[in-house]
Amino acid sequence: MLTPDIWQKSSFSGGGQGDACVEVANRRTHIAIRDSKTPARATLTFQAAAFVPFVNALKGTPPTRPL
Repeated sequence: MLTPDIWQKSSFSGGGQGDACVEVANRRTHIAIRDSKTPARATLTFQAAAFVPFVNALKGTPPTRPL
């Protein structure tokens, strides 16, 4: 049986309405990301260990270990 994901909105929301952001769901072995404006559309899914390097790459932070 599948359980529904619990989505959390990013604390960094753009725009005056706070509607330009992403939501993240922490699954057992993966992290899922979706656009908060269109939650029914496609999501990105990462293995949990790949999520931090992905976020660091978006920030322009060099990796702490080889990928």
